[in-house]
Amino acid sequence: MAALTGITVLDLSRVLAGPWCTMMLADLGADVIKLESFAGDDTRGLGPPFLDGMSAYFACCNRNKRSLAIDLRSPAARPLLEALVRKADVLVENFRTGAAEALGVGYEAMAAINPRLVYCSISGYGRDGPQATRPGYDFVVQAEAGLMAITGPADGDPAKVGVAVADLATGQNAATGVLAALLQRGSTGLGQHVDISLFDSQLAWLANIGSSALFTGEPTQRRGNTHASIVPYEAFRASDQSFVLAVASEKLWAKACVALDRSDLADDPRYASNAARVENRRSLGEQLTALFATAPAAHWLALFAAAGVPAGPINSVTQALAHPVAQARGMCIEIDDIPMIGSPLNLSASPRRLERAPPTLGQHSDEIAREVGLDAAALRAAGALR
Repeated sequence: MAALTGITVLDLSRVLAGPWCTMMLADLGADVIKLESFAGDDTRGLGPPFLDGMSAYFACCNRNKRSLAIDLRSPAARPLLEALVRKADVLVENFRTGAAEALGVGYEAMAAINPRLVYCSISGYGRDGPQATRPGYDFVVQAEAGLMAITGPADGDPAKVGVAVADLATGQNAATGVLAALLQRGSTGLGQHVDISLFDSQLAWLANIGSSALFTGEPTQRRGNTHASIVPYEAFRASDQSFVLAVASEKLWAKACVALDRSDLADDPRYASNAARVENRRSLGEQLTALFATAPAAHWLALFAAAGVPAGPINSVTQALAHPVAQARGMCIEIDDIPMIGSPLNLSASPRRLERAPPTLGQHSDEIAREVGLDAAALRAAGALR
C-alpha cells in the first residue's frame, strides 16, 4: 500500500508549481484527478520536444494522474464538480486571485460542500497582500525575490537558474502544506486553506544568503561558482575539463592537502582555518588553479575520491541521467513508452506508485463521471465534458 492510498486529490492547477505538487502526492499513492479546460494544460503545447503528441514539459509533472476535460463555466458541469468535491480530500488550484471565486470553485464555496477538504491555493504573490492579483511567473520571481542577484558570473550579468526553481520550490512547499493539513484533519476532522506563493518560496530559498543579508544589512554579491563563506568550494579547470571541489570543513582541508601532497598549504597560516582561507581566497585559488592545470580532471577526481574529499565532474544532463546512481536508484523510468525522471521519495514501507503515464486530454472523463454516478454522454451533450 502506498502512503496516500485512499486520498483523492482534485488538481485544478496548470503549468508547473501546482502540477509538481500534485504529482508528488500521486507518486505517494493519491488518486489525482486533473481537471482541465477543453484546451488542456498550457504545457501540453510547450515544445518541442514532443513524443507521440505529448510534450516533454507536460510529461515531467503529470504522471500518475487521470485527466477530466471539463468546462467549469458550464452549468451542466456543476453536478459533476460538486460530486467530486464531496468525495475529495484535497483540492489544488493556481488561478489568479479572484478567478476561482468567479468560477464558483473558491475556498468558501468548496468548504461549504465538504468541510473536510484541504484546499491549497498557489499564486505568484499570495492570496492576500498588496500584489495578490499579480500573475506569477517563475522567471519574474527569480528576479524579484533576489535569486538572480546572486546567480551568474561575479563580473557578469545576473542570471536565472536553468530550471524553474521558484515553481519547483513552491510545488514542494504546497505538498508539505497539504500533508500537514491532512495530518491535522485527523485530529480536528476539518480541512483548511493552504496559501503558498512563488515569491514566499523563492525568498525562503535564499537560505544562508538571505540570512547573511539580514545579519549585515549589506547587499549580496554574485560569486559565480565560488562560495561566500567556504574556501575552497568552487570549480577548477584541469588540463582537459573543469570539475568541482567542496572542502567544507577543516578535516576535509587536511585530507585535501595530504591528497595533493601539499603540506606547505596545510602549514601556511594564511590557510590554517576556513575563515583565513576566505580572507585569502585569491592567493589560495591561484595556487590551486596552477596545480590543477597540470593534469586531467580524472587524475584529481581519483585522488580526492581515495582521500574522501568531495569532488565531482561537471556532467551534462544526459551524463547525469546515465549516472550509475541514477540508474541504481530507479531515477530513470518509463511508463507506456514515455520516459521520465522518477520520484526521489523513498519510503521503506510504502513504495512509490509509478503506474500511469501522463494522461492525454480527457482520457478518463467517462470513467470519472461513471464513478460518481453521472452519465458522461449526457454531460458531453450538454457541453460539460470533452
